Amino acid sequence: MYNPQLETFIKVADAGSFNKAAEQSFITPTAVIKQINLLEAGLGVALFDRTHRGLTLTKAGKSLYRDSKYIIQYCRDSVVRAKNAMQQDEQIIRIGTSPMTPAQVLLALWPKIHEHYPNMKFQLVPFENTPENAKEILANLGQNIDIVAGIFDETLLDLRKCKGFELMRNPICCAVSINHPLAEKDRLKVTDLYGENLMLIHRGWSHYVDKLRDDLWVNHPQIKIIDFDFYNVSVFNQCENSNDILMAIDSWQSVHPLLKIIPVEWDYSIPYGLLHSPEPTKTVQDFLSIIQTIK
Repeated sequence: MYNPQLETFIKVADAGSFNKAAEQSFITPTAVIKQINLLEAGLGVALFDRTHRGLTLTKAGKSLYRDSKYIIQYCRDSVVRAKNAMQQDEQIIRIGTSPMTPAQVLLALWPKIHEHYPNMKFQLVPFENTPENAKEILANLGQNIDIVAGIFDETLLDLRKCKGFELMRNPICCAVSINHPLAEKDRLKVTDLYGENLMLIHRGWSHYVDKLRDDLWVNHPQIKIIDFDFYNVSVFNQCENSNDILMAIDSWQSVHPLLKIIPVEWDYSIPYGLLHSPEPTKTVQDFLSIIQTIK
């Protein structure tokens, strides 16, 4: 798909040394130098300035370095898309999974799904839950991932240009360290949070969370609200390390083994469901129809 010498070129550029790149590639420095020489000869440009102090990229080298990473990733993605195209006839649903978007809710429905649609299969596609990945994946559902299960609201759907199929309303809960005094409780009252720091995702992320925020701000000023930007494992670590309290849902019980998620006696919930492309394939449409029937 692409010249494999590009990968060697990137390793040399990152390492700044033929010897170090050779060690990482488990080949000899001579073999690395030969690959770079062949690449330079084929392109007709010098990629490195070679001095007794080491290697530095030329202007041409810097340009190729930026483009090479894109070329390699694009080629890898194209192979995935080609394989997925071959699998479309097999009626496979590709489900994106991360700690914040676990697939358990779908796996629990699998027996009923299989009963209605015996030819349908699941393929789990793990991804790292970062703001950049979330934005890219949700904006391109249907390419490498068909479905992502998680919490959402209308603002998120409009922003990420995807559609949501609501399965349920998940009560908004609180996560606390198992060493926190509140961990002894099986249910919390709002007054239990007085004097505590409550971590809420920033305003504008979800109007369901903003309603809770406004209520606490006006009627329960004894609770100190701490903003954060994005749900990931680091936020759960922060909750456990700081002994603060984190807004969570019960589907995240397995995200952090040292946190306990406890329901709260308030009337706040958030939609939980399946995010999918605005123009789903027939297989995804059939899948959603089955879910609608059995949920």
